[in-house]
Amino acid sequence: MAVDTLYVLVEEPSMEEALQRLLPKMLGQGVTAEIRQFQCKDDLLKQLPQRLMGYAQWLPDTAKVLVIVDRDDDDCLQLKDRLEQMAHKAGLGTRQRQVQGQFQVINRIAIEELEAWFFGDWEAVRAAYPKVDASVPQRAGYRNPDAIKGGTWEALERELQKKGYFKQGLRKLELARSVASHMDPARNRSQSFCCLRDALAQI
Repeated sequence: MAVDTLYVLVEEPSMEEALQRLLPKMLGQGVTAEIRQFQCKDDLLKQLPQRLMGYAQWLPDTAKVLVIVDRDDDDCLQLKDRLEQMAHKAGLGTRQRQVQGQFQVINRIAIEELEAWFFGDWEAVRAAYPKVDASVPQRAGYRNPDAIKGGTWEALERELQKKGYFKQGLRKLELARSVASHMDPARNRSQSFCCLRDALAQI
């Protein structure tokens, strides 16, 4: 049965801002995305079991739930397993652990955080902020967007500030709006972004 609604749960405002611009590029025509933003990662993880139990009571076959959290300093496999367990305790199948061949929940982790996805599409960053150095993705520390050391948003702030942007500090909402508007999901080099893109293509 065709999916017409995607309920998206995210941990903070900048992810919501980015997805509002990215999801229309990744979802099929006629699929509506409804995004709910929580106060922080801890708040999302705290409320998620009860929210999933609520979805389990009424979620139609034409809807899916997408949960996106940053890895931060967590162990990726443990965090993913925690999300998977929450869904199963609510009686919902996941993309990795289906129930009777069906799944309602897609769990995805941004590694290590949203800004890694921006490093994965440096052309979009340059479209939003034309003065940034085009060679950044070729530098040793930036070749793998999901393995940037010392925090991806801090690294992105440094590169932008070098060229005169955000001198008073990175404004994450503005950044998310500006960069996501120019992103092309097909060219992103972040593996965690590609996992999200491929999961959405499946539905």
